[in-house]
Amino acid sequence: MNMTAPLNQGGSSPVLVRARNVHKSYGQHEVLKGIDLDVRVGETIVILGPSGSGKSTFLRCINHLETMQGGSIIVGDEQVGYQMRGGKLYRASPAVMARQRKDIGMVFQQFNLYPHLTVLQNIIEAPIGVHGEKRSEAESYARALLERIGLSEKENAYPRQLSGGQQQRVAIARALAIKPKLMLFDEPTSALDPELVGEVLATMRDLATQGLTMIVVTHEIGFAKEAADRVIFMDGGKIVEEGSPEQVLVNPNQLRTRAFLNRFI
Repeated sequence: MNMTAPLNQGGSSPVLVRARNVHKSYGQHEVLKGIDLDVRVGETIVILGPSGSGKSTFLRCINHLETMQGGSIIVGDEQVGYQMRGGKLYRASPAVMARQRKDIGMVFQQFNLYPHLTVLQNIIEAPIGVHGEKRSEAESYARALLERIGLSEKENAYPRQLSGGQQQRVAIARALAIKPKLMLFDEPTSALDPELVGEVLATMRDLATQGLTMIVVTHEIGFAKEAADRVIFMDGGKIVEEGSPEQVLVNPNQLRTRAFLNRFI
């Protein structure tokens, strides 16, 4: 990611993520029932929906942490997890998969920091160990990220010495350290105490204003209103409604969307 990326260009930007007819099942249980979605460069997409609606599963399919039973998801010009040879798709090798995932950062509900590594070491681990960056370059960029999220003084601290909000901000910096084109957030504030949620959302709002392409699964309606270019409402493994925050959050068309939002009013 360019630290001085241009502001969001909205609908004039090229498509970065193109999902078509995505299906995913666990045994006989169909979780995703034909998802179609385009995400443009610089957009912030917020996905809302009740538990079990398929939001997180769809997010994990984008990064090929879950395999689909049907459809396709193209990020940039590649289908993550596969490579084209002789006009046919084959499962990608671990090396190719690592290269493809360099364009995608992901932040999970749990922070998943390595407890035995310092904050700085957590952030530089993937750039150096997976992507072969020079230590000096990785450390320099990591320190720039820590300054950006307001945690420069914590580079030598261990995760146990940080609050939950600080740990999640470090997890965001770790995901940004590979300079991704796309960031995926899977309910990044759900494991936090309420008083710590704001600092993480502030970091995410900053990323949105800088033009980083983001897909965010969350129940934070306020964040969706302030930061989203488009809001997606999912239920029962399908996209029920999508549009601007004004359209979906203030004046939704679908009864299921209204019923869901009424729980937050």
